[in-house]
Amino acid sequence: MQFDATTWKMLGTGIWETIYMVAMSSIFSYIIGIPLGVILVVTAKDGIKPIPAVEKILGLLINLLRSVPFIILAIMLIPVTRKVVGTTIGPNALVFPLIVAGAPYIARMVESSFREVDGGVIEAAKSMGASTWQIIYKVLLPESKPSLLIGAAISVTTILGYTAMGGFVGAGGLGTIAINYGYYRYETEIMFITVAIMVIIVQIIQESFMKLSKVNDKRIR
Repeated sequence: MQFDATTWKMLGTGIWETIYMVAMSSIFSYIIGIPLGVILVVTAKDGIKPIPAVEKILGLLINLLRSVPFIILAIMLIPVTRKVVGTTIGPNALVFPLIVAGAPYIARMVESSFREVDGGVIEAAKSMGASTWQIIYKVLLPESKPSLLIGAAISVTTILGYTAMGGFVGAGGLGTIAINYGYYRYETEIMFITVAIMVIIVQIIQESFMKLSKVNDKRIR
């Protein structure tokens, strides 16, 4: 394959579509995932406001969604995606299943970060009369910020990996280019280039969040 202006334009469009899908799905996944993670921690048996039944039911639902491979989940959600988005192809069509897959994953990452917070800090806040919301907003979130940022690096790069699989359902982006040209047409040069671009994007995401984590880590100051 010749790398002419059309090819580079195709790759540019693929990069933009991939970044768009990752950004939109990550934002909405965090909007949903953070509250879910908070509920899991707060309602746990040893949580701030224990409601074991809520924690077990929510944990079960999250585990069920996380256990379904993304490509199967995207196919299962095609009828719902058509109703929600109005189409089943293109970047917008993949954002919805990315959110469905990403939110439970992020919820568990948030739960893990919150559980790293020293219990003594939470007990001190309780003894000073802090409400549940104040403990969440003024203790859990600030204290777990470095861990949350590291978790964000893992979560966002995971969602980026999901977009590549979206190429099998015509979602667009670098994944579709790699599959259409590298898999179906045996044009390995295009496939290697798209893989290299995705590796670069992963490194940028990873380094950005790691630097933010170090800036917000009070232990290393």
